[in-house]
Amino acid sequence: MVVVALADQAPYPPPHAPNHPPPRPYHSEPDYPDVPPKYTYNYGVADGYSGVNLGHSEARDGYRTEGSYSVDLPDGRKQIVNYVDNGDGLEAEITYEGEAQYPEHTPTYRPALSAYPAPQV
Repeated sequence: MVVVALADQAPYPPPHAPNHPPPRPYHSEPDYPDVPPKYTYNYGVADGYSGVNLGHSEARDGYRTEGSYSVDLPDGRKQIVNYVDNGDGLEAEITYEGEAQYPEHTPTYRPALSAYPAPQV
C-alpha cells in the first residue's frame, strides 16, 4: 500500500506550489516609433608619435547616407574616400593627394656575430 501511495505522487511539485514563485508575465519588445534614422557624426585621430592621421564623417537622413574618410598612407600620400548611398547601393569615389615617395634604401653589410669566440693559436 505504501508503494501505491508513493507512486501516485507527482515527481515534481506543480508550478503553483507555495515554495515556487508565480510565473512572470510575458513582456514583449517595446514599441518604437516608425521614424526614419537621422544622425551626423565625425571623428579624427592625429598622433605625432606613431604618424597615424585619419578621420571619418558621415550624415544620414532617412535612406540617404553620405560621408567621407581619409587616411595618411605610409608612402606619403593621403587617401580620401567620398561615398553616398541613396538607398539603392553605395557609390564611392577614391582620390589621392600627394605623390608617393619611395626613399632609396642602401643596406649596409655587417658580418654576423659568431656565437663562439675565434680560436687562438
